Amino acid sequence: MNDLTQNTFSFPQLNKPAPDFKAKTTHGERSLSDYKGKWLVLFSHPADFTPVCTTEFIGFANAADEFASMNTELLGLSIDSVHAHIAWVRNIEEKFGVVIPFPIIADLSMAVANAYGMVQPGASDTAAVRATFIIDPEGVLRAMVYYPMSNGRSIGEFVRLVKALQTSDENGVATPENWVEGQQVIVPPPHTVEDAASRKGKGYDYVDWYFSKKDL
Repeated sequence: MNDLTQNTFSFPQLNKPAPDFKAKTTHGERSLSDYKGKWLVLFSHPADFTPVCTTEFIGFANAADEFASMNTELLGLSIDSVHAHIAWVRNIEEKFGVVIPFPIIADLSMAVANAYGMVQPGASDTAAVRATFIIDPEGVLRAMVYYPMSNGRSIGEFVRLVKALQTSDENGVATPENWVEGQQVIVPPPHTVEDAASRKGKGYDYVDWYFSKKDL
């Protein structure tokens, strides 16, 4: 019976507190509260010692310094043991010359994976899909992206997205499609008729009353 009311899987919600967790990792026990005051990119992968996941971990490792420069930590997860994770990261260092500098959650119980909706029954009941969650310094979930098991993520997109979220927070603006630092940002639309009428004369890069850009 295909009845959505029977679905027992939970999914986190944007702009709500991210699901709390405490879990064993390759760097010791970690909990969500450990990342208070920092941005966190929490991401899952289907399994250790798999080729697509290996490319993604190399990509995250290569971008780790850039994330750190944005006050952002990385935290991986799969439904594997700590020992499997350790063996895999050692193998990546040996075979590819890349050190994995961030922790990986060992989630054999699937507690964290289920809390974040990482396990998608349409893909697998026992492995996490490629889910990525961006959590702000207050522990609020700000973005989430799900990829299928067959296709790797663009790590550069998550670098871009963290920067865009931080820019929006710091400046009270929005960012256009594929925005990167240094480009114009979008001025929030006016909320009254009076504000709309005066928008053109405020010195913005004006297109219409609802669409204006500016430099930061």
